[in-house]
Amino acid sequence: MVGTTLTQIRTHIESLASDDGTYELVCGRTGERPVPVDGLRFEDRSTAEAAARAARQYRSALRRYDPNVPYYDLIVSEHDDVPGFGGADATAKGWATAGATPGLPEPPCDLGTDADGRPECAGVGRSERVEFCHRVAAAVFEALVDADHRTVETAVMDAYFDLAETMSSADDLCLRLLESMATALHVHLTSTEQADVLERAASNLSSRPESAGALEATLAEMERLDLVGSYTCSSWRPGPDSGTRSAELTLERYALSAREGRLPVLPVVLDLYRRAESWKPVSLHVTPADEGWHATLSVSSKSNAVGLASVPIHERAAD
Repeated sequence: MVGTTLTQIRTHIESLASDDGTYELVCGRTGERPVPVDGLRFEDRSTAEAAARAARQYRSALRRYDPNVPYYDLIVSEHDDVPGFGGADATAKGWATAGATPGLPEPPCDLGTDADGRPECAGVGRSERVEFCHRVAAAVFEALVDADHRTVETAVMDAYFDLAETMSSADDLCLRLLESMATALHVHLTSTEQADVLERAASNLSSRPESAGALEATLAEMERLDLVGSYTCSSWRPGPDSGTRSAELTLERYALSAREGRLPVLPVVLDLYRRAESWKPVSLHVTPADEGWHATLSVSSKSNAVGLASVPIHERAAD
């Protein structure tokens, strides 16, 4: 199955990585480090080249789900050779002067420059938000395949192709895709099935150590990716039952739109799943607020997780 293949390829790439490595994979045109090699280093050039080949295979498999997954010309570069390696000012020329060795390049495209004169591939210069949305969508698709939820797969793909025919903006398309995906999970799966899919999807994303600040880290990541304009987050308070706790949130200028009385929260909840494995979301009570949403999030270390791909919108309490 494709989902299993994606998981196996990612596992293989991660097995090649080394914390002490000095070689990284970047796009020779833009300096970006795309999934599934973002944040990984490799011990030597030949190992990095093997990872580049596997990464190309991984991204090719992603396009079976989403033909608009961007192309990257992956090359190998030695970290220590370029000050500020991988930063926003990286250029294709910079990687070449660092002794970068071309990997197996993905299909070529017209090379231009962005507003700052950096190399940019026409139709490929995607924001981190777009890349994140693709990563979330791919992880959920893998989980649906693994769990054999064919009806949901079909519903999501039909919605995606309908959207792709009418939308020219990659940014808008990826947001609408997540909205459609969240709706499909809610409509076709039980709460328990949704929770299982989200747990599987979280395991397909790059993991991070559990932290008491997992919620704050998730919200900060949503803000960094411009999925949320700004947010507030209270401290955790004990819940009515042992092993439960809750926090109050506000999300301003949330990028996903409400649908039929429900708010899609798939990217937020999925990111929280992968950061805090022992505390599972069990409730998310959402009401409209000025410029966004107010939410009460409850989590539990003892109860089973609840599917929260999208949640009902409750009426705002009278002042």
